Amino acid sequence: MAKYLKLYQKRSNLLFILRDLLRPLQAEFSNTAQGQKRKVWFAYTLLAVVVPFTSSITSNLLRALQTLFGFKLQSQRFYAFMASPTLPWEGLWQAMWGMIPSPVVEGRIMVALDDSINPKSGKKIFGCAHFHDHAAKSNQSSYPWSQCILAVGLLKKIKSRWACLPLDFRFYMMKKDIEAESATTKRKGEVLPFEDKMAQAATMIKGIQNYYNQPVLTVTDSWFGNNGLWSRLDRGKEGSFHLLSRMRTNITLYGFAPVPTGKTKAGRPRKYGRRMGSVDDCAAKFKENSQAYTVFLYGKNREVQAYSQTVMLKTMKCQVRVIWVYRKTRYVALMTTDMALSVEQIIEYYGARWKIDMNHFHCLYKNMSAFLSSFFHLVYCSGYKKRYSIFIPRTLFRPPLEKCLCA
Repeated sequence: MAKYLKLYQKRSNLLFILRDLLRPLQAEFSNTAQGQKRKVWFAYTLLAVVVPFTSSITSNLLRALQTLFGFKLQSQRFYAFMASPTLPWEGLWQAMWGMIPSPVVEGRIMVALDDSINPKSGKKIFGCAHFHDHAAKSNQSSYPWSQCILAVGLLKKIKSRWACLPLDFRFYMMKKDIEAESATTKRKGEVLPFEDKMAQAATMIKGIQNYYNQPVLTVTDSWFGNNGLWSRLDRGKEGSFHLLSRMRTNITLYGFAPVPTGKTKAGRPRKYGRRMGSVDDCAAKFKENSQAYTVFLYGKNREVQAYSQTVMLKTMKCQVRVIWVYRKTRYVALMTTDMALSVEQIIEYYGARWKIDMNHFHCLYKNMSAFLSSFFHLVYCSGYKKRYSIFIPRTLFRPPLEKCLCA
């Protein structure tokens, strides 16, 4: 029994750790009576999301606050809080950025960029419209009523595995809905100005670069990996920004312009060399010259066949490094504007991009199980062919939550 009492006392320190993490976030709220009330609700709502009590929809979060934390909240007030447009999100995000230990990876900040849709049922929910679902199944609507969310996350290895930590997000709204002054495009009664996805992505990436004052490598898919985003990032701004993305197969590649000789010709000098063909044409041409590389991919070292070539792109008006990764019958073409990256790094970093698409609820369920047990005052002891349950009085291991989180 003494062994488990000691274990519970150790786990109770998790609450004080959470207090130290939540205090900088609570400091972003105003000193008004409403702001002080909201900072407490905000902290406990985050706990309700982290604790694997149920899925994190608003009604279940309210149920968790009432059941686990003893809050007496009217549903209408909590829904108004969750949908409030006046929460200090900009300050909250930057406070979270400051709490990330050692965010730099190989001398750069590495972020993943992607967009997704969040299906909804309410007709007046902010940011909702009929967005196209590229992953819709045959029995699902191709244009569900949903929110389109553009997200940026920090890519970093945690315990030898890649993880994606959220850094910022934006709601994308279609221009036609804004021009029609739809109710879902209004904030405080005013219609928001239109901003395309490329401009939203560039704003978030520039904000991250200004905060950390480090070069930023953006890892994304082929939809963003083009001149639309590159031009809005000031074409790299002398090494402050770089892109790493998948390439479309129909993009034409060019060699470098020939070195000028002593005899000059009329007209401006050439910017591009000979036409090499499309990405697909070059893939077939370079396959026999591919080499084997050992890459840390999806949790373990794997051997892949790849070929690297530095070329010029007319679409981005700069030189890029293209990597063709060959499989049995297919290939994947990757490109980056960061010439300092090796072939292994390019493949590994792009493989880590998929972490932004993964659902991490199963990971939360596994890692927070010990924390959840302290709320239910129950610990399971594994024995030979038996499983025992021991209940311990809460006063022995759990200090008051109000004291921990709101001191």
